[in-house]
Amino acid sequence: MTQVSDIHSIPSFNLLRQNDELREQLLDVLSGVIDKGLFILGENVKALEIEIAEYCDAKFGIGCASGSDALYLALLACGVGPGDEVITTPFTFFATAGSIERTGARPVFVDIEPDTLNIDPLKIEEKITAHTKAIMPVHLYGCPVDMDTIVEISNNHGLKVIEDAAQALGAKYKNKKIAGIGDAGCISFFPTKNLGAFGDGGMVVTNDPEIAEKVRMLRVHGAEKKYFHSALGCNSRLDELQAAVLRIKLNYLDTWAERRRAIAKLYKEFLSQLQKIKNYLKLPEEPDYAYHVYHQYTIQTEKRNDLQMFLKERRIGSVIYYPQPMHLQKVFAPLGYNQGDFPYAEHATNQVLSLPMFPELTDEEVRQVVDIVSEFLR
Repeated sequence: MTQVSDIHSIPSFNLLRQNDELREQLLDVLSGVIDKGLFILGENVKALEIEIAEYCDAKFGIGCASGSDALYLALLACGVGPGDEVITTPFTFFATAGSIERTGARPVFVDIEPDTLNIDPLKIEEKITAHTKAIMPVHLYGCPVDMDTIVEISNNHGLKVIEDAAQALGAKYKNKKIAGIGDAGCISFFPTKNLGAFGDGGMVVTNDPEIAEKVRMLRVHGAEKKYFHSALGCNSRLDELQAAVLRIKLNYLDTWAERRRAIAKLYKEFLSQLQKIKNYLKLPEEPDYAYHVYHQYTIQTEKRNDLQMFLKERRIGSVIYYPQPMHLQKVFAPLGYNQGDFPYAEHATNQVLSLPMFPELTDEEVRQVVDIVSEFLR
């Protein structure tokens, strides 16, 4: 048995190693911003908008204050408002459904696929009504949703597709970059994301010039030009310091994605034998159509809570993303959903556990995590 004294602490996420590697570059660009004294919608924001749009194979990028605001602004720009319905997944971070509610529209949930944990496209069409305005798929944990089916449904019913790509920048669906496939794609730059700032930040990317212009206007209080307002927008701007940091990090994003994939391959290699023995352990899957960027490496086990405690006692970090589905959240009680409405999503909330995952994680640390998981499940 592994002795706790023999284990060094392994966090679920560690930004310090990345910061140390990039310290001089980051200090240099931050100093440059400070010297110029322009902190709101400056040259780094404009450059990053172009760079992220190009990275996502989209024509336009509009920086905003957070990934949550990106979802909200994209919905507004697509014409979503009171009385409308938006179809999405119940197994996601709160901002997905929360952004729909913020517009005055109603989130309509569809259960997930048990293997990818993404929204099940084959269950979407039955939820479409005369009030449906958009579909919001979430590329959960960095795994792309089956977008062909969703785009086909949206085309057949005249709906907008707004991709929640908060966890999936760099992921690909059939060699198409995530976020650039739907009418709008929404990105988060929260520090723990695959491309993370030193605070909150987000972006909407799109190929539609009308959507781009609306988001651009809405992020500055709905002003077409300063002090002249044609819509009720909000204050949601990506600041210059964050953009400068992100431009440095963007140069490394693909390398980091490959390292995440290598770590995931190691996890799979080490845990697959255990999975064959223990039928209550399920590993994440990568569909044939997907280039998964493993924002999280999330296993499923009926012994989740005990395993998490076992890991904690041995100084191994882990996180439950997410412990309660959206349809059972207290704030969404007025929507009228009940326990049992989405069994796959509810099952996932009781079984998912994300193991340590960040590009600077070493092979030896992966082996150490696996040894402790194996020790518990044996």
